[in-house]
Amino acid sequence: MTVKENEQAPDRKHRPGNRLFPVFLQLEHLRLLIVGGGAVALEKLNAVLNNAPSTCIRIVATAFTPDLLAVASQHPTISTVERPYTPGDLFDTDIVIVAVNDMHTAEAIRNDAKARKLLVNVADKPALCDFYLGSIVQKGDLKIAISTNGKSPTIAKRLRETLTGVLPDELEEVLNQMQTIRQQLSGDFKAKVQQLNEITKVLAAKLSAEKDNPASPEDEH
Repeated sequence: MTVKENEQAPDRKHRPGNRLFPVFLQLEHLRLLIVGGGAVALEKLNAVLNNAPSTCIRIVATAFTPDLLAVASQHPTISTVERPYTPGDLFDTDIVIVAVNDMHTAEAIRNDAKARKLLVNVADKPALCDFYLGSIVQKGDLKIAISTNGKSPTIAKRLRETLTGVLPDELEEVLNQMQTIRQQLSGDFKAKVQQLNEITKVLAAKLSAEKDNPASPEDEH
């Protein structure tokens, strides 16, 4: 449908709020470069390993903390190179994470990466980032990413802790059952969606009823 001449299209450029586009990368199919060997680099490394432990990672730094080396030694897909960064480090790389204390060096790495059309995350410098590493809530195959648009990682962390405590561990079993049901559905895509909607309505109603009428101590016996 076209916009009439006397009507204005929505001005998306000035729409308030978080305008990041959330995606989930198959990081284990990509090659990651981390520049830096300190505590921040270790934090970024652990964030990656907690979600995609088989990712091919190369870490370049002038020095490494013992903790980072200990983590790297446990993963055969991680290599460490103890020397200053050079632009050649960007070859055979798909994504870059910069975790260095020197702002001039961070900007230089970012510019080198952009020249090669690589996506870059610069720790604690949102203006230099193409993407952020959000807080992650995971229950089996269910994964929820939280972003505050770079404004408050602390808030994102607290929300992660809250959701992790609220969401039941049984969600993994529910997802497995839904997959089995989905594989048995017939009809075209629209028909399958309608069938799944009916099934999930029943599940939602059941969960709501259990919440409104929790079992009494007598019922539990």
